[in-house]
Formats: sequence, structure tokens, C-alpha cells
Amino acid sequence: MVVVDPLANALNTITNSEKRAKKEAIIAPASRMIIEVLRLLQREGYLGEIEYIDDGRQGKVKVQLLGRINKAAAIKPRYSIKKTELTDLPHWIKKKLPSREIGILIISTPMGILSSKEALEKGTGGVILGYVY
Repeated sequence: MVVVDPLANALNTITNSEKRAKKEAIIAPASRMIIEVLRLLQREGYLGEIEYIDDGRQGKVKVQLLGRINKAAAIKPRYSIKKTELTDLPHWIKKKLPSREIGILIISTPMGILSSKEALEKGTGGVILGYVY
């Protein structure tokens, strides 16, 4: 089976497991980017413990769900936001999130994978990967 977008697959797995009220989700295949996105979600309080399982192939990630995610999805195509265009970030927040106060955009920056709030604080641009609320 060929996975075209592993990040979209991981976020859909989390959303579907949350809808079914499961306690944990297993995400395969694991990559460094997926693990960094999961750590971001853990820092923001959306996920519990994250455990990497080495299966001799690409690996899997077991994630403890807390029941706080209503929707998690990838944004395709992946749009770029330059440092000078940070004023355009609220446009994306308004477009993808239900409210300014609820949810985060996931942005890949030169400083690592950050939330939209952290990217605005640090004043860095990047590529929008997805959103969670």
C-alpha cells in the first residue's frame, strides 16, 4: 500500500480515533516530521503521551488521546507564508479555524514545526502543514 501523504494520514487517524472515543491511536508509518507535529500537539494540550514503536520497518507511533480534538487535517496544497507576509496569517486562521481563540495552524519553519501563535511571536514564516481544533 502506498501512502501519498503520511501527515494527512496521521491527522485523519487521530480524528477518526477521537470520533470513536478511543483511548489511543497507532499511526504508521512514522517519520520525523510526524513525530514533531505530534510533539507540538502534545505541547498545546491536545494529546497525551507519545511512544515510538520500532517494528523493524518504518516504525509506528502510539498516541494517547485526551478527547480534546474535534478535527485535525492537513492543508493541501501547502501554502508558503514569508516573514513579510505574517500579517496574512490571521487570514488563514479565519479561513481554517472556527474561531480566533480555538485551534492552531501547524507551520513548518526554519526554527522547526511551530503553532501559528509561536510563529507570530517569533516572527518567522514557513509552510502551512495543517490545522487542529
